[in-house]
Amino acid sequence: MSIAWDSGVPPAFPPIRFWGWVRVILRVIALGLLVFGGLLILLIVRLIEQPLYGLHRPVTPHITQFVCRNALRILGIGYSNSGNVMKGRGAVVANHSSWLDIFVLNAAKRIYFVSKSEVASWPGIGWLARATGTVFIERNPAKAKEQTQVFEARLLAGHKLLFFPEGTSTDGMQVIPFKTTLFQAFFAENLKDEIAVQPVTITYFAPEGTDPRFYGWWGDMSFGSHLLATLAPARQGRVHVDYHAPMPVRDYANRKALAQASEVAVRSGHQLSSPDQKVNDHSE
Repeated sequence: MSIAWDSGVPPAFPPIRFWGWVRVILRVIALGLLVFGGLLILLIVRLIEQPLYGLHRPVTPHITQFVCRNALRILGIGYSNSGNVMKGRGAVVANHSSWLDIFVLNAAKRIYFVSKSEVASWPGIGWLARATGTVFIERNPAKAKEQTQVFEARLLAGHKLLFFPEGTSTDGMQVIPFKTTLFQAFFAENLKDEIAVQPVTITYFAPEGTDPRFYGWWGDMSFGSHLLATLAPARQGRVHVDYHAPMPVRDYANRKALAQASEVAVRSGHQLSSPDQKVNDHSE
C-alpha cells in the first residue's frame, strides 16, 4: 500500500497516571460486560432467528446497535451525525481510521462489515465479527466470483454491507485514494439496478491538548497500547459521522466512476478544519 500520507511516527500518547489507570480498569470491565454480554444475548437470539428468517436478521442488528451506542458512552467519546441514513437496499463505503469505526458506524445504522479473511482468526475480535454477520473476503482473484455471489445474496436480502475502499486504516487526518476492485461487485447483473451506494465520512476530533491523530490506528501500531491510550483520558474527544446522498449504481458507467464519485463525497465531508460543524440529525 502507499504510505505517502504517513510520517511513520505514531502519536506520542500522554503518560497514564493513577486516575488514568483507574479509568482504564473501570472502562475495561464495563466494556467487557457490555460487549460479551451483548454477544451472548445475540447468539441466543440468533439460534431462533436463523431458522425462521435465514439471511434476514430482523432482531439481532438492534442488539449490535445497542452495544455500540453504549460502548461510545462508556468510552466517553462524544458522537454526532448529519445527513440521512439510506433506507433502500445497498452498500455503504467509508473512510477508515481506527478499530473505533466499528462502534461509530454501528451506532446509527444497521450494517454488516466486509473484512479481510485474517480478521476471522483474531482472538475476541474475530468471534465478534462472525457473530455480527461480517462478510470475510480473500484477496484472491480465484475467489472473486464466489465472493460476488455472497455480496449479491446479502445485498438483495437487504443487508447494508460496509466496505472500506481505502484498503487500510489511517491516522484520520485525511482520506486516501479509494481502491476500485470491490466496487465491481455492485455492477453484477442482478444488483446494478437494485442497489445504491451511500458514502459516509467519519471525522475524529482528538481530546484537547493531544496529538490530532490520537484516535487513528495504523501501520505497525500495537492494538493493546492504542486501546489503553483510548481508555485513559478523563476528557475524551468526539467523532462526527456524515451520511451523504446515496448513489444509485445504475447512474454510473463502471466501478471506477462509482469509486471516484464515492471518494469525492467522503473527502468533502472530512472537515477536520471545522470543529464547530453543523449537526443536523443526532447528538449525544
